[in-house]
Amino acid sequence: MTGLFITLEGPEGAGKSTNREYLAERLRAEGIEVLLTREPGGTPLAERIREVLLTPGDEQMNPDTELLLVFAARAQHLAEVIRPALARGAVVICDRFTDSTYAYQGGGRGLSLERIATLETFVQGDLRPDLTLVFDLPVEVGMARATARGRLDRFELETRVFFEAVRSAFLKRAEADPARYYLLDAALPLTQVQQSIDALLPQLVERVRG
Repeated sequence: MTGLFITLEGPEGAGKSTNREYLAERLRAEGIEVLLTREPGGTPLAERIREVLLTPGDEQMNPDTELLLVFAARAQHLAEVIRPALARGAVVICDRFTDSTYAYQGGGRGLSLERIATLETFVQGDLRPDLTLVFDLPVEVGMARATARGRLDRFELETRVFFEAVRSAFLKRAEADPARYYLLDAALPLTQVQQSIDALLPQLVERVRG
């Protein structure tokens, strides 16, 4: 068996966490070791960085500071969690990864994609996800879902214009590399979204065991 790196991407309220659990359960039923994790976070140190990134505060965070904190957390996450799990043959399912950096810091904040790519190579080397599930839905639907969950974090407080740019960035990345990205309509009922995930299972199991 070989490790498989699967990432789940999409805007706020897209249902990534729920569907991450569902996919893990389906793979475990096949006798496959699955590690669930998230970004930013995944280790005690990276979770502390997550808190800094998500907690609203009086001081406005510089976009470059935000970008560097995201990659600092990612470097720790990769070293302590993701790479060791892949090395032992596990399937790693991560709620957000570098596509979110391109979408939020690149699309939303307007930072240079070249700068992000440089940090991506510096921190990750040649490691990229084997499969990225992009949960897409209209911005107004995602924002309503996020609001219904309760207190909003620093990103969830952003404007509709910001989230339209984030959504556009995700869709552009998915369109540019259809071999790696799998686009799901997250506005559909949960059962239908999970049916789309089920359709992927045979090839995932084969890739792990192959």
